[in-house]
Amino acid sequence: MGEFLSERSADTAAQGADDADLARACLGDHAAFTRLAEPLRRELHAHCYRILGSTHDADDALQDALLRAWRGLARFEGRSSLRTWLYTVATRTSLDVAEARGKRALPVDLGPSSDRAVLDGNAPLADVAWLGPYPDAGLADSPARPDARYEQREAIELAFVAALQHLPGNQRAALLLFEVLGFSAAEIATMMDTSTTSVNSALARARKIVAEKVPSRTQQQTLRQIGDARVREIAIRYATALERGDADALVSLLTEDVTWSMPPLPHWYRGVEAVTDFAVQVPMTRCPSWRYLVASANGQPTVAFYLGNDDAGPHVAWSITVLTLRGEHITEITSFLGPDDFAPFGLPASLP
Repeated sequence: MGEFLSERSADTAAQGADDADLARACLGDHAAFTRLAEPLRRELHAHCYRILGSTHDADDALQDALLRAWRGLARFEGRSSLRTWLYTVATRTSLDVAEARGKRALPVDLGPSSDRAVLDGNAPLADVAWLGPYPDAGLADSPARPDARYEQREAIELAFVAALQHLPGNQRAALLLFEVLGFSAAEIATMMDTSTTSVNSALARARKIVAEKVPSRTQQQTLRQIGDARVREIAIRYATALERGDADALVSLLTEDVTWSMPPLPHWYRGVEAVTDFAVQVPMTRCPSWRYLVASANGQPTVAFYLGNDDAGPHVAWSITVLTLRGEHITEITSFLGPDDFAPFGLPASLP
């Protein structure tokens, strides 16, 4: 009983400190506002990413949202929590960015797969806003609120974030606020300045589209069943197969219907034969030397690849490759090419 009272006293004291900081913030104390917003920064950033499909856009949107929230704090009347207020501002800010940028895509959205390795005419497409990987370190495993349907990590999986890009902004926001964050339809209506009926309608349409595009079994469910050690082993075996040019070892890891895409390159491959042909023709033959680090992106096993001119020389950042598993085999390989994605993961720009 004494321990319970101590915990309750600590919670009361923490709430009192928050209330005091809120009062100070409303009077213009920016340091007090920062103390209130900082514990929510990680989850707000993930929310911006889910809407925008880009870590870099999420950085900008969150920075802008916090600035907007600070400047508009005088309008905060305390009818909802500060957390709800911040999510309101972050949602509206992200939707503004999404409207200006347009939806983000993967190569599978642009056209049919290629049967054989495309060696010519596969230049990067600079006029497409590409979906990007997300550094998931520090993101909670559990739902944000008890009545949320999706776990925080489930809601950053590539399939889910890619599916969100097919939704209009209002549907995207309503689905995330309801299913991922656990806000009620009435709360969302207030946040989005609309009616509860409109929110429920948007949710119904969004659920239908997402259900058609997202596997019923999430990666988190698959990864928990396999176990962390085995998941890491699969990622290392994949990376080692490419590093050594071992096509047989690679094939042993793949499902028959495996896909491989490499944004910003438009061509992609479906089926073990096409994927193997690409692997043999390009990374195993035309790329002199590979190094790698195992990482995690979008709640999925990931390999950061570095390319060198030879074994002895430096290797520079080349791709963040996110693996999607079905059972203990790889069913999707998504290689995000280019060095710009390495810094958000805390990865070095080169390896010896």
